Amino acid sequence: MTLPVYLVDDDDAVRKALILLLSTVGIKAKGFADPVVFLGQLSGLEPGCLIFDIRMPAITGLKLQEKLTEEGIDWPVIIISGHGNIEACRRAFHNGAVDFLSKPIDEQDLIDAIQKAHRILARTLDAKALHAETMALLSLLTAREREILERIALGFTTRQIADGLGLSPRTVDSHRAAIGLKLGTTSQAEMTRLWLEAGADR
Repeated sequence: MTLPVYLVDDDDAVRKALILLLSTVGIKAKGFADPVVFLGQLSGLEPGCLIFDIRMPAITGLKLQEKLTEEGIDWPVIIISGHGNIEACRRAFHNGAVDFLSKPIDEQDLIDAIQKAHRILARTLDAKALHAETMALLSLLTAREREILERIALGFTTRQIADGLGLSPRTVDSHRAAIGLKLGTTSQAEMTRLWLEAGADR
């Protein structure tokens, strides 16, 4: 999957030059001159790498980065600047920026940063897809089956589960078989992985 790039820079010449550069190496990029317009269209964009100029009239690149973080948007960000300083660089990285590039931008440095950002984003999207799949599977379980699965994940034996829940071992085994059918596995290790993968959302 080729992930897009969104470039937010109020400098028309820089924005157009970078979009042209990226197109020559097969990277799909969309430019925004106004960060407010970008924010207005954000909900309709597919996940991608974000490139923000540090100094823009409406919202600075650093403020834009922080705003997205506050809203739970975890797409990777590259900050570009013609007015960079150590404090701005430190703040960008503190907020999770993939890279901080100074203008005039070295073409290879930019491409390398985007490739790194895309690798990070791909891992994030894969993890989210896995989490969603796990939650869908766990939603098939009854409350009792969830109680039993939790104890399986904690390493309890059938007897320990039965004693703890006031059930017979045969009933626990019956529930365990039903859990296995719904989750598509009878492996204790795999059941444990699914339970842990669900984390705080289960």
